[in-house]
Order: sequence, then C-alpha cells, then structure tokens
Amino acid sequence: MENAKQMTTPMSTACYLDKDEDDQSVDIKKYIGMIESLLYLSASRPDIMFSVCMCARYQANPKESHLSVVKRIMRYLLGTINLGFWYPKNFSYNLVGYSDSDFARCKIDRKSTNGTCHFIGFALVSWHSKKQNSVVLSTAEAKYISAGSYCAQILWMRQQLSDYGLMLDHIPIRCDNTSAINLSKNLILHSRTKHIEIRHHFLRDHVQKGDCVLEFVETKNQLADIFTKPLPKEIFFTIRKELGNIDQFDLDP
Repeated sequence: MENAKQMTTPMSTACYLDKDEDDQSVDIKKYIGMIESLLYLSASRPDIMFSVCMCARYQANPKESHLSVVKRIMRYLLGTINLGFWYPKNFSYNLVGYSDSDFARCKIDRKSTNGTCHFIGFALVSWHSKKQNSVVLSTAEAKYISAGSYCAQILWMRQQLSDYGLMLDHIPIRCDNTSAINLSKNLILHSRTKHIEIRHHFLRDHVQKGDCVLEFVETKNQLADIFTKPLPKEIFFTIRKELGNIDQFDLDP
C-alpha cells in the first residue's frame, strides 16, 4: 500500500461497522496481524485510537468491509508519517482530564463507547477508547458512566504523582453534559438512577470527598470526542492539534 491514495482522516463519518455476516470473509491471521501492529502504533498516535479499537472488535470473524476500514487507516498514516507529540519544555504540573461518551452507537448491542484523555499541564500522557459493559438509557447516563471509569484512572495517576511530591485535590474532569455533572453532585439516588449499578456511583463518592470535580466544557472543546466517534475533517484536525499530536515540520525552528 506504499503507493495508495492518502486519506485525511482514519475513518469516515458515514462508517458504521457491524458483523456484516453476508460479506466475504478475509484471512483472520492477516487481519489480526494488521490490528496488532496498529494497536502498537496507537500508543503514540491517539488520532487512530478510536478507529483501530473499532476494527479490533471484529477480529474473530473479519469481513471485507472491516478490512477496507483497516486499509483506510493505513492510507491515513501514509500522509501523516511526520506526526508526533510536542511536549513543551516548561509547563505546570496540573492534572486535567476530559471524559466523553457517545450514546448507543454500536449497531450490534447498542452499547456506548467511552473516551478519556489525561493531561499533565499541556502534555497528553494517557488516553483510551473502550465500549461500555452495560446498556444505558440516556446520553446523561452514558457520560456519567464514562466519567466514573475515568475517575478510577485519574485517582491512580494522582497516587503516582504523590510519590514525586505532587499533592493534587479537586482534579477537574471536563464533561460536556450538565445532567451527568448534576448526577455526580446529587446525594439522593432518585428513581431515575436506581437502575445504574452501584459501582458507577464510585464517581459521586470521590466528588464528595473532594478528590475530583466535574466541570462543564462545551462540546466543541471536548477533546475526548476523538476517542468516541469518527469526526469531520475540520473538527478532527483541531482536536488532534489540541492533543499535541502535530507535524514536526510545523514547529518553529
């Protein structure tokens, strides 16, 4: 694929993958090998994280439609070989996180996808994209569960930073849903949240303790959006740059 046409984004906004059982099967060994290579690369390329994880769900029985998306990711990589992380020399050691989720986007089981990313100052240090274990009934619940999953990760990072003498409290978790934020502050489990598993209220407990706090951020400034769904080109480029994943030739000498 060295001479293949380059793509501007790793996945089209019109792409909705499913099992596609009527399509022609492809070589499983070859498909898994491609996915494993891309997962390895996603450790330094957050811009392909969502699309690679989406394709990885179909390793058990890959079809031509799945392989075509994997090839599109590679065509995107052909045109972005020079992308890398830019870590400024001097920055504050504040821990900030972004948490987001789509709503019932998976066509197979209608589960949502979590997306989170973590910054120390302006440096992106961690990110992930993962399908939720349970089916939710609203966007607010999907984002609340996503923030809860993120809370566990950020508390672990807080503990690691304390070993270096950095004591952090009220760590901001930026979410673009006010209902999810209100759920984290409400001490009363009203009837509309009774069906949410207890483990997801882990977030509320730590908000009350002051370990973290949910802050509202507008959807256009939600950086975790890139880990939950395919985005239009302009939005994708903006978030990619905000994550610090930029072309080395764009840096000032």
